[in-house]
Amino acid sequence: MSPQPVAVFDGHNDVLLRLYNQGGEAGIRGFLDGTDIGHIDLPRARAGGFAGGLFAIFPPSPMAADFMDAMAGDNYDLPLPDPLSIAEGQAPTLAMASILFRLERASEGSLAVCRTVSEIRAAMRRGALAAVMHIEGAEAIGSDLEMLDILHAAGLRSIGPVWSRHNRFGHGVPMRYPSLPDTGPGLTDLGGALVRTCNRLGILIDLSHITEQGFWDVAAISDAPLVATHSNVHAIAPVSRNLTDRQLDAIRERGGVVGLNFATAFLRPDGRMVADTTLDVMLRHLDALIARLGETGVAIGSDYDGAVVPAPLSDVSKLPALWERLRAAGYGEALIARIARDNWLDLLDRTWKA
Repeated sequence: MSPQPVAVFDGHNDVLLRLYNQGGEAGIRGFLDGTDIGHIDLPRARAGGFAGGLFAIFPPSPMAADFMDAMAGDNYDLPLPDPLSIAEGQAPTLAMASILFRLERASEGSLAVCRTVSEIRAAMRRGALAAVMHIEGAEAIGSDLEMLDILHAAGLRSIGPVWSRHNRFGHGVPMRYPSLPDTGPGLTDLGGALVRTCNRLGILIDLSHITEQGFWDVAAISDAPLVATHSNVHAIAPVSRNLTDRQLDAIRERGGVVGLNFATAFLRPDGRMVADTTLDVMLRHLDALIARLGETGVAIGSDYDGAVVPAPLSDVSKLPALWERLRAAGYGEALIARIARDNWLDLLDRTWKA
């Protein structure tokens, strides 16, 4: 008899974007009943122990070509997409929020939108997928910040002020290899107001796509733990999206967490977005993160449905392969449980406000 899968709470996935791009109810039905599209659906989640996570709402930029194809090369420096208007940000943001709530309704108890850690734990105990609303790129929020209050009331509990493009709140890092994350300015004055309001509301601030200057701007303003939901170690993979040792030290000092990103471009020392990537390179990042952050500062932020991931982890049903690799490397069950879910739940408990 095979062992029970490790229960996983993930710091980042893009399944809502996938369902938004599919359009209509077919994507929702496929997610609930099972599909061969993408990385996550309910049957594969159950098979792999994927018990919940931050479900990203991402207002996409029109792109002439798939940026992930460009990132499969030996080096790249992709231009930042043009900023979105508030209408271009709001329409997909509200549509993806609607998809999340329609998933909850149609699942008949198999998926729950959670707003507190106690709700996450309760959903996991009864075998429901615990979904937390997260926004990646705050273009739906106007200068008056009124939309932030509305989204928080609807269930928003985590936000990345920027994706890899600029907006009214700050500046994002380009997709660039090789490159430091120090690629330009950081927060705007309005971005500072957004951070303060998120602190007041208890909304987690995700630093995964912001410039290094933006990281330090948030660190100076925020009174919450510093968090990067889906980023890796720059010293191993020198991509603009990864974190320097100095940033990692600041995250540790503030009691924060980094979620290991499965996107292969941010794992591989050659920066290439290709599936032919081993679990050993993931282990290198985890070892380095633990050495820098301690055992309480490391989690996962898979980027499933938003990136090319290593072939051995080609969808959520394959997650047990990661835990088996960690066991083979000498990781104990308590540390695996921390990485898989407990560190996220502890961080959220310290960040959110009822």
